Amino acid sequence: MPDTRFFESLGPIALGAMAKAVGASLGDDAPLDRPVLLAAPLAHAAADAVAFLGDRRYVAALRETNAGACFVSPEQAAIVPATCVALVTPEPQAAYARAVELLHRARRHPSNTPAIHPEAQIEDGVLLSPGVVIGPGARIGAGTQIGANTVIGPGVAIGRHCRVGANATIGFALIGDGVRIMSGAVVGEAGFGVAASSGGAVDVPQLGRVVIQDGVTIGANTCIDRGAWDDTVIGERTKIDNLVQVAHNVRLGRSCVLAAQTGLSGSTVVGDGAMFGGRAGVADHLTIGSGARIAAAAGVMKDVPAGEIWCGTPARPLRRFMRETAWLAKQAEGRVDTRRGGDEKND
Repeated sequence: MPDTRFFESLGPIALGAMAKAVGASLGDDAPLDRPVLLAAPLAHAAADAVAFLGDRRYVAALRETNAGACFVSPEQAAIVPATCVALVTPEPQAAYARAVELLHRARRHPSNTPAIHPEAQIEDGVLLSPGVVIGPGARIGAGTQIGANTVIGPGVAIGRHCRVGANATIGFALIGDGVRIMSGAVVGEAGFGVAASSGGAVDVPQLGRVVIQDGVTIGANTCIDRGAWDDTVIGERTKIDNLVQVAHNVRLGRSCVLAAQTGLSGSTVVGDGAMFGGRAGVADHLTIGSGARIAAAAGVMKDVPAGEIWCGTPARPLRRFMRETAWLAKQAEGRVDTRRGGDEKND
């Protein structure tokens, strides 16, 4: 279930009413009054949850799911288990996104309450600069300093002796001790989840959190997205430069280093001690092994084994990259200019 510190439940809603609201069809014998309490992925869903199948890669997960209902395409309806009700639609993920909005809502800072909400818990020695906003249920540990005009959302927990710069925004996050977050950083905004539909792209609500462990540094104007369902995790003592993008469900190990403008796509898993040069980019659902080094401006499209150095776009191991670069340079130097009779090299 989504963390109740950050999300409130709007359910239950009857299965028939939900199907009608999102434009899905049910079989004649479907239990229209079955209550649906929450939305969840196939692997996590229980009998009171609705899920969806949007990719054939997850057919096995559908066959094994405990979900009480599932949005599926007409072609996949026959493989829905007997314990699960098929909600049939040509746009399963978009229908699921609309269902999520019926079942869950992010907690809000009521407009008629003080900027520092009375339900916020602030320990001794906390320094709050002018303009700080702290939402209901948030907790700030002793000795932490919060810069001017920073917003701490409902339910956020920040440990002791942290430093948060001015104009930062932190939501849906659990933050350890001794963490430094520079000015303008945004932690916990929704990850980039989009579903195609006949009416155009639909945002898929993100129901996860950000977990930042002790001793982490996050640079100015860096963005760390909350998970779609599972957490986005930043391991102990990891150091992140300015203008870095960490997408939803990324799991960074301990003592990693990310230079400016690095971008990690969704569900990337990074081992301890990995390092990324400036402007390095990593495609989604990849694994970067412990101690790996990704050179500046590299574009990683495949898993990187532990301890290896990869360069280039698409990125490949350092020795291969150097051999290919040397070969290409030799070919360029030895190129023949056929316009001059084939006996002269280009300058």
